[in-house]
Amino acid sequence: MKEKLTDMQYYVTQQNGTEPPFQNEYDKHFEEGIYVDIVSGKPLFHSKDKYDAGCGWPSFTRPIEEQEVVEKFDDSHGMRRVEVRSKTANSHLGHVFPDGPKEETGLRYCINSASMRFVPKDKLVEEGYEEYLKLF
Repeated sequence: MKEKLTDMQYYVTQQNGTEPPFQNEYDKHFEEGIYVDIVSGKPLFHSKDKYDAGCGWPSFTRPIEEQEVVEKFDDSHGMRRVEVRSKTANSHLGHVFPDGPKEETGLRYCINSASMRFVPKDKLVEEGYEEYLKLF
Protein backbone atom coordinates (compact mmCIF):
# COMPACT_ATOMS: atom_id res chain seq x y z
CA MET A 1 0.00 0.00 0.00
CA LYS A 2 2.87 2.39 0.73
CA GLU A 3 4.00 2.13 -2.89
CA LYS A 4 0.54 2.97 -4.25
CA LEU A 5 -0.17 6.03 -2.10
CA THR A 6 1.61 9.31 -1.44
CA ASP A 7 2.93 9.83 2.08
CA MET A 8 -0.08 12.03 2.96
CA GLN A 9 -2.60 9.57 1.45
CA TYR A 10 -1.04 6.73 3.44
CA TYR A 11 -0.95 8.79 6.65
CA VAL A 12 -4.63 9.75 6.32
CA THR A 13 -6.15 6.49 5.08
CA GLN A 14 -4.00 3.90 6.83
CA GLN A 15 -2.86 5.71 9.98
CA ASN A 16 -6.07 7.67 10.72
CA GLY A 17 -4.34 10.98 10.09
CA THR A 18 -5.67 14.39 9.17
CA GLU A 19 -4.25 16.65 6.51
CA PRO A 20 -3.76 20.37 7.23
CA PRO A 21 -6.88 22.52 6.80
CA PHE A 22 -7.03 24.87 3.79
CA GLN A 23 -3.95 23.16 2.31
CA ASN A 24 -5.51 20.28 0.44
CA GLU A 25 -6.58 19.53 -3.09
CA TYR A 26 -10.39 19.54 -2.86
CA ASP A 27 -11.33 22.12 -0.21
CA LYS A 28 -12.13 24.80 -2.82
CA HIS A 29 -12.81 22.39 -5.71
CA PHE A 30 -16.33 22.60 -7.18
CA GLU A 31 -16.16 20.92 -10.60
CA GLU A 32 -18.96 18.46 -11.49
CA GLY A 33 -18.08 14.83 -10.90
CA ILE A 34 -17.72 12.23 -8.17
CA TYR A 35 -15.17 11.59 -5.45
CA VAL A 36 -13.96 8.01 -5.06
CA ASP A 37 -11.95 6.19 -2.41
CA ILE A 38 -8.24 6.61 -3.21
CA VAL A 39 -7.60 2.98 -2.20
CA SER A 40 -10.58 0.97 -3.53
CA GLY A 41 -11.95 3.30 -6.22
CA LYS A 42 -15.46 2.94 -4.78
CA PRO A 43 -17.67 6.04 -5.17
CA LEU A 44 -18.00 8.07 -1.97
CA PHE A 45 -19.44 11.53 -2.69
CA HIS A 46 -21.11 13.52 -5.49
CA SER A 47 -20.15 17.09 -6.35
CA LYS A 48 -23.81 18.20 -6.05
CA ASP A 49 -23.64 17.36 -2.33
CA LYS A 50 -20.41 19.31 -1.76
CA TYR A 51 -20.48 22.73 -0.14
CA ASP A 52 -18.07 25.22 1.41
CA ALA A 53 -18.37 24.81 5.17
CA GLY A 54 -15.40 27.10 5.77
CA CYS A 55 -13.65 24.41 7.85
CA GLY A 56 -10.69 23.89 5.53
CA TRP A 57 -11.60 20.43 4.26
CA PRO A 58 -14.06 19.23 1.61
CA SER A 59 -17.55 19.00 3.10
CA PHE A 60 -20.52 17.01 1.84
CA THR A 61 -24.13 16.64 3.01
CA ARG A 62 -24.35 12.92 2.25
CA PRO A 63 -22.46 9.98 0.73
CA ILE A 64 -23.21 8.95 -2.85
CA GLU A 65 -23.51 5.30 -1.74
CA GLU A 66 -24.66 4.96 1.89
CA GLN A 67 -23.41 1.37 2.16
CA GLU A 68 -19.82 2.35 1.26
CA VAL A 69 -19.43 4.82 4.14
CA VAL A 70 -19.16 3.38 7.65
CA GLU A 71 -19.52 5.49 10.78
CA LYS A 72 -17.66 4.65 14.00
CA PHE A 73 -17.47 6.35 17.38
CA ASP A 74 -14.11 8.09 17.84
CA ASP A 75 -12.89 9.39 21.20
CA SER A 76 -9.28 10.03 20.15
CA HIS A 77 -7.55 13.34 20.82
CA GLY A 78 -9.84 14.00 23.80
CA MET A 79 -12.87 14.56 21.57
CA ARG A 80 -16.13 12.68 21.10
CA ARG A 81 -17.00 12.46 17.42
CA VAL A 82 -18.04 10.11 14.63
CA GLU A 83 -15.32 8.83 12.30
CA VAL A 84 -16.12 8.07 8.66
CA ARG A 85 -14.38 5.10 7.00
CA SER A 86 -14.78 3.44 3.61
CA LYS A 87 -16.35 0.01 3.89
CA THR A 88 -14.46 -1.79 1.12
CA ALA A 89 -10.93 -0.53 1.87
CA ASN A 90 -11.47 0.33 5.56
CA SER A 91 -9.76 3.67 4.84
CA HIS A 92 -10.04 6.57 7.26
CA LEU A 93 -11.87 9.35 5.39
CA GLY A 94 -12.67 11.97 8.02
CA HIS A 95 -15.56 12.70 10.40
CA VAL A 96 -19.26 13.53 10.25
CA PHE A 97 -20.78 16.34 12.33
CA PRO A 98 -24.41 17.41 12.96
CA ASP A 99 -23.77 21.03 11.92
CA GLY A 100 -24.40 20.79 8.18
CA PRO A 101 -27.03 22.64 6.14
CA LYS A 102 -30.42 22.19 7.83
CA GLU A 103 -32.26 22.37 4.48
CA GLU A 104 -30.34 19.26 3.41
CA THR A 105 -29.44 16.46 5.83
CA GLY A 106 -28.14 18.64 8.67
CA LEU A 107 -24.89 16.69 8.39
CA ARG A 108 -21.37 17.77 7.46
CA TYR A 109 -19.15 14.99 6.19
CA CYS A 110 -15.74 16.61 6.72
CA ILE A 111 -13.43 14.54 4.51
CA ASN A 112 -9.68 14.59 3.90
CA SER A 113 -8.79 15.31 0.26
CA ALA A 114 -5.98 12.76 0.58
CA SER A 115 -8.52 9.96 1.06
CA MET A 116 -10.22 10.62 -2.28
CA ARG A 117 -9.68 10.95 -6.00
CA PHE A 118 -11.91 13.17 -8.13
CA VAL A 119 -13.43 11.82 -11.36
CA PRO A 120 -14.78 14.65 -13.56
CA LYS A 121 -18.25 14.26 -15.07
CA ASP A 122 -16.80 14.05 -18.61
CA LYS A 123 -14.52 11.15 -17.59
CA LEU A 124 -17.11 8.99 -15.81
CA VAL A 125 -17.72 6.66 -18.78
CA GLU A 126 -14.02 6.40 -19.62
CA GLU A 127 -13.17 5.46 -16.01
CA GLY A 128 -16.01 2.94 -15.57
CA TYR A 129 -18.43 5.06 -13.52
CA GLU A 130 -21.07 5.55 -16.25
CA GLU A 131 -23.94 4.57 -13.92
CA TYR A 132 -23.37 7.85 -12.05
CA LEU A 133 -24.03 10.02 -15.13
CA LYS A 134 -27.77 9.83 -14.38
CA LEU A 135 -27.18 11.87 -11.21
CA PHE A 136 -26.28 14.98 -13.24
